[in-house]
Amino acid sequence: MDRDAIVRLDKAHVWHPYTPMDAWQSVDPIVVARAEGSWLEDIDGHRYIDGNSSWYVATLGHGHPRLLRAFESQARSLAHCSLAGIAHEPSARLAEELLAIAPAGLARVFYVDDGSTAIDAAVKMCAQGWRQLGFPHKQRFIALDGAFHGDTVGATSLGGVDVFRRPYAGVTFECVHARFPEASAYDKALSAIGRIVREGSATIAAIFVEPIVQGAAGMRIYAADFLRELRTLCDRHDVWLVADEVFSGYGRTGPMWACEHAGITPDLMCIGKAFSAIVPMAAVLASDRVFSAFGGGRDRAFLHGHTFCGNPIGAALAREVLAIYRDERVLDQVAKKAPVIARAFERLGAAPGVERVRFIGMIGAADLSDGGREGYLGEVGWRVYEEARRRGAYLRPLGSTVYVCPPLTISEDDLERLLAILDESVRAAH
Repeated sequence: MDRDAIVRLDKAHVWHPYTPMDAWQSVDPIVVARAEGSWLEDIDGHRYIDGNSSWYVATLGHGHPRLLRAFESQARSLAHCSLAGIAHEPSARLAEELLAIAPAGLARVFYVDDGSTAIDAAVKMCAQGWRQLGFPHKQRFIALDGAFHGDTVGATSLGGVDVFRRPYAGVTFECVHARFPEASAYDKALSAIGRIVREGSATIAAIFVEPIVQGAAGMRIYAADFLRELRTLCDRHDVWLVADEVFSGYGRTGPMWACEHAGITPDLMCIGKAFSAIVPMAAVLASDRVFSAFGGGRDRAFLHGHTFCGNPIGAALAREVLAIYRDERVLDQVAKKAPVIARAFERLGAAPGVERVRFIGMIGAADLSDGGREGYLGEVGWRVYEEARRRGAYLRPLGSTVYVCPPLTISEDDLERLLAILDESVRAAH
């Protein structure tokens, strides 16, 4: 099909995520035809550096030949079967390999479809687990202001970004949102969440947290000390700590897991996005304490499961992702490239209209002045997006926050080019 035909069909039939569809009718979209490495290519042959790793999934870039071979090989032998009452090699070996590199103390792997369903499964594990441990009143949850844990109803309930949660207020469950630990108010934030947990420990099941960095809130970064204090707080008051590593895991912040910055092990850890690289698949890793709540009879089993739970193709891909991380020393690549991002954002901080910058690992973000419209619904980031598109980069913003989260394997030349395009685009947009 030619470009016009694709766009015509799209605008007639497709409902896009996070998109005002009336305005979409006048948008001239990028029509992607192929992707390789750090690049997207449209149907007319124009190329764009994928500055957001296609919503953080393509940490190894696009079309990695080893992943394509793993996909084809597994599809030929066993593409799918239920994991209910059946075991198969890809899921069994993947679980062993995941637990070998997970924070010490995580002992079981439950497979799901994506990051949001991992969060929902963790919510249900906490609710059912505490009930079966003899604490039926521990059914409430805490998350941070600015949290984003996904789009399903349970994950939305935990969300602390009002613009994403407010439209669904009638169907979400109660969640206490504690103060985000800004550096300028760290002690107040710690004191506030400590008071909430002390006073409500008899009814609180878990604290859900994005370790070290909140993605959708604008790449907000907080001190590792806060995460350590949360672990201590949960231990002291018998509350489970759930780490949402869907975005921050797999080296995005530097180490394999963002929890490593604080040296802690959560009771549950949700992983996804980079997990399987190509197909939708994710997992929840659980401690023995959580897992032990589900023994003792059929009625105490975890009454939850997805059709594609443990999909063999996804499991084979996830194993190959881990192998590539080892063989290509991906985390060492991050250590070399992270300072390049840091220096670029330090320079960008002096540009007109840039209010603040921050960076960690393979993440860099800048908040832009937007005439009082700052936040997710701001417009200035979209002007930067258009400027970047003209220069050959895909940089979808978070409203008035612009950021980069490129593939961890991006070449140094492409990384420098991406950062130069961002700098030029921010200056041109103001």
